Amino acid sequence: MGLKSYKPYTKSTRTTVLVDRKNIWKGSPFKSLTKGKTSTGGRNNAGRITSRHKGAGHKKRYRIVDFHRNKIDTTAKVERIEYDPNRSSYIALIKYEDNIRNYIICPQNIKIGDSVVSGLNKEIKVGNCMPLQDIPPGTQVHNVELVLGGGGKLARSAGAYVTLSGFDEEYAIIKLSSGETRKVAKNCKATIGSVSNPDQKNIKIGKAGRNRWKGKRPQTRGVAMNPVDHPHGGGEGKTAGGRNPVSPWGQSAKGLKTRKPQRSDKFIISRRKKRNEK
Repeated sequence: MGLKSYKPYTKSTRTTVLVDRKNIWKGSPFKSLTKGKTSTGGRNNAGRITSRHKGAGHKKRYRIVDFHRNKIDTTAKVERIEYDPNRSSYIALIKYEDNIRNYIICPQNIKIGDSVVSGLNKEIKVGNCMPLQDIPPGTQVHNVELVLGGGGKLARSAGAYVTLSGFDEEYAIIKLSSGETRKVAKNCKATIGSVSNPDQKNIKIGKAGRNRWKGKRPQTRGVAMNPVDHPHGGGEGKTAGGRNPVSPWGQSAKGLKTRKPQRSDKFIISRRKKRNEK
């Protein structure tokens, strides 16, 4: 599944580059594994906008994905690979031996008809789920738990993976794609392989309308507003804002640290590198 471009029939098709989904399931999702999803339009329970530039977009149903993989020692076969409008990766519909179906995050290079299983000391094979202690160092994994039984939390988006670096007593040392290195309990589960759809990062939307389909509304620059609407607004003619970049409410938009200390900070060995660091 690579990328596809279009003939320049219009200005938008000239620049559009999308992921080719010719091998993806074309029908409806498995109904019992979906539920309705309401759109907030960026508004809270009082009706006030708390998250700007959101609204409208295509109606979508939520796919219930199994991040826990708790059916131990029961083999499942991949029935089909589907598009999920709620995430950047694909999802795979699997059918267990007892005829129960589940959605899972689709790993890269998995095919329809392949078998997957979850449990202890399983084969190191794409799609199999097992504790980190059963996986050899250097293996790429995804859908990694942070707390035993809490379900996968790390490396779930398109093309993402975590590299298992080694072990330190009761912990596994993993390196995230951001560059962060941290400890996770070695009995936490992970799935072998990287996440599907790595070409997602290379798409070009081609036109503003595609963002509106996704529920993304236009964003107006602060310097184009009036002083009553934004700290950068006003001034005679075109100005640069007259101050360091801030939000509409005056909070610094560059470099201000807002993350509060977490109890999990002690498990971080080295933090991710910033963009301007090499």
